[in-house]
Amino acid sequence: MKIRPRNRRIGILLSGRGSNFEAIAANVASGKLRAEIAVVISNVESAPGLARAKERGLNAVCIPSKAKAREAFDAELVTALSASDVGLVVLAGFMRIFSPVMVRAFPNAILNIHPSLLPSFPGLHPQRQALTHGVKVSGVTVHLVTDDLDAGPIVVQRTVPVLDDDTEESLAARILAEEHRAYVEAVGSVLDGRWKVAGRRFVRL
Repeated sequence: MKIRPRNRRIGILLSGRGSNFEAIAANVASGKLRAEIAVVISNVESAPGLARAKERGLNAVCIPSKAKAREAFDAELVTALSASDVGLVVLAGFMRIFSPVMVRAFPNAILNIHPSLLPSFPGLHPQRQALTHGVKVSGVTVHLVTDDLDAGPIVVQRTVPVLDDDTEESLAARILAEEHRAYVEAVGSVLDGRWKVAGRRFVRL
């Protein structure tokens, strides 16, 4: 199945500090990532990432999600992203689970990042899960978003060793450093368009 972003204009969705957004924005600004940030959207008005996007002079808007039905909120997102002619949606700490409204509007054109080696430790507190299970290696996964949580085709994975004296915080910090590199790589790969989805696999052509 070959469903690819329509263009190199990306929309970034965030709910918090937006460190992955900043890594992507820095690589776009330097020319290392050939893309254009068309819009940055947060569902939280006080999100630090939204303020940083405005400081960069980007089109940054808040669409509150509080007290809205999931489908209604997703429809607002689709309208805003479409108005900015977004070809690829990038989730950078966006604390919402999408309804089919959003996924169907951008099939195979939404990227998410998760701080574990999926399919291990999906959902909340993946670093805690990794430590509890005693794994020796964890990492980061960038994947296409589907209707199933943390289960879409995997675009990029990077490994991080789990040390004997690790805490959730120390493991999370080392994984975050890899997140910044992995996300930039994944965005570039998807925008290049030389790929297809074969079953559950993201295959480079």
